[in-house]
Amino acid sequence: MSTAMIFVGLILSTILATASNSWLLAWLCLELNTLSILPFISKTKHPRAIEAATKYFLTQATASCLLLLAGTSNAWLTGTWDMTQMSNKLTSTTMLIALTMKMGTVPTHFWLPEVLQGSTLLTALLISTWQKIAPMSLLFIMSNNIQPTFTLALGLLSTTFGGWGGMNQTQLRKMMAYSSIANMGWTVITLTHEPKASMINIFTYIILTTPTFLLMALTSTKTLQNMTTMWSTSPLATTTMTLLLLSTAGLPPLTGFLPKLIIMNELVTQNLTPLATMAMMTSLLSLSFYLRTTYLTTLLNPPSSATSATKWRQKMTKNKTMILLPTATTSTFMMPALIP
Repeated sequence: MSTAMIFVGLILSTILATASNSWLLAWLCLELNTLSILPFISKTKHPRAIEAATKYFLTQATASCLLLLAGTSNAWLTGTWDMTQMSNKLTSTTMLIALTMKMGTVPTHFWLPEVLQGSTLLTALLISTWQKIAPMSLLFIMSNNIQPTFTLALGLLSTTFGGWGGMNQTQLRKMMAYSSIANMGWTVITLTHEPKASMINIFTYIILTTPTFLLMALTSTKTLQNMTTMWSTSPLATTTMTLLLLSTAGLPPLTGFLPKLIIMNELVTQNLTPLATMAMMTSLLSLSFYLRTTYLTTLLNPPSSATSATKWRQKMTKNKTMILLPTATTSTFMMPALIP
């Protein structure tokens, strides 16, 4: 009963934050959202989980302080708490830093890999997807008042660090954290020029990441070594995971390529072709570790000697109904990205 109430509070706080038009109300809802997710992170009663909950709380509390500072300063300068009245450059930049810290973009991204690694797969799913909706909605509202140069720099740095950080990871949760950082970079990079493209990118990422984490939780897959034996658990899960990872990497003609194509088109339209070229080159870094993961999943057979240890997994025959959701979702990702 208590878990259900906390989950309802998590959902309501996000909905209220996205529907609010006052910075004071948005700050209050974001605080409730942070307090609601903390019991899920520390539920396992493991030192890593407690450490992850502490790091998450301190980071979110710092971001909330910056948000309240920016909102208060803007109310003092303009006489209103309205989100659309952010004409001052200092307050709008401070608000941008606070909201990007909550989402996990460079340079305030260091908490995300550690928090995801210390959480369960389902909790990591919530942090990577649901927890980004409220800050992104607030950024969408104030996108007209954000400095374009600042968002372009944040976006390019996030795509670069997200790609470099994920290349050397053997833990899937850390790899997905750096993938989240890179995708947040693609979201922020076009926030001031075409906010709708940013929203398309973030929701496409959420739709792709949700079945990925569900498959990992379903097959008890947490490391790259576990990925090598995933085919023995379920060939269907292996194929589904491969398509999901390649789509998240933005490989055409899968649907994950569509938001990147829209963002690239917008950057070229704004005469930012060199920046668009650099962003596309940094996406190759993310593609490299995605291809490595899919290679281990589909093309590499694990050692079959008697001395090799294989992670125990529950047989998938009793869980066919649980895999229908990610399978049905993935079937829509094979659509060619032909929308201009």
